[in-house]
Amino acid sequence: MPFSTVWVIVLLVGGAYVALILTLFFFQSQLLYLPNIPSREVVVTPDEAGLAYESVAITTEDGVTLDGWFVPVSGARGLLLFFHGNAGNISHRLDSLRVFNELGLATLIFDYRGYGRSEGEPSEEGTYRDAEAAWRFVTEGRRIPAREVVLFGRSLGAAVAARLATRHTPGALIIESAFTSVPDLAAELYPFLPARWLARFRYSTQADLVSVLCPLLIVHSRDDEIIPFAHGQRLFAVANEPKRLLELRGGHNDGFLVSRHAYMDGLHTFLQAHLRPLNP
Repeated sequence: MPFSTVWVIVLLVGGAYVALILTLFFFQSQLLYLPNIPSREVVVTPDEAGLAYESVAITTEDGVTLDGWFVPVSGARGLLLFFHGNAGNISHRLDSLRVFNELGLATLIFDYRGYGRSEGEPSEEGTYRDAEAAWRFVTEGRRIPAREVVLFGRSLGAAVAARLATRHTPGALIIESAFTSVPDLAAELYPFLPARWLARFRYSTQADLVSVLCPLLIVHSRDDEIIPFAHGQRLFAVANEPKRLLELRGGHNDGFLVSRHAYMDGLHTFLQAHLRPLNP
């Protein structure tokens, strides 16, 4: 092969590699936040799952209005504040709302800015502000004592819940299918790229857990095809006591359904040990 041809190939491959790096750097927000997958439309409501609910509007400190649902339960053992993952919206979480209802937990679930019917555009700092607003809505607006609130975060929401637990002391924290940080996960997903250097988002769940002092339950499936089980193990290793690790089977998005019996039992045991009932 002529020397000039080799250089042309090198330049083409190098150019494509640089173009890929630039695309990932400037468009990673669209890769991380997926409000339109499967849809931004709120397609169902809790009453279609046989659950009574109240539509609520939550206003953040920077003036963004968030859409949410408050799902009560008779004789609630606590209030669960739900932080969902990076795709879809609250209407795609009815299976979880049923589970929490069966566990005797009232639930507040809301959409981050830019998701569902919530205003604004998503960002890391924005999701933290949204979490703070939801916390104020529960503890100040609904006058529920912090010790009676369970923070629950799944996937991306686990990082948001963990950060909130460093700023307040809830009754308990449950994180499910969580990653240690975005740079850690990106380095595993894209080993052929300088992913840690490219990452503009942190969501440092592992670093935040070091400062969390409330009871902690980490839930993770060994079959998780998106966030490896090792992330859950590393999070458990750095967390403070009291802590528990609940192992599931099933995929990233359906482990809690595939392992429903073990999931329900694990959450019930944890809540029974650490959560005080709501005041009458």
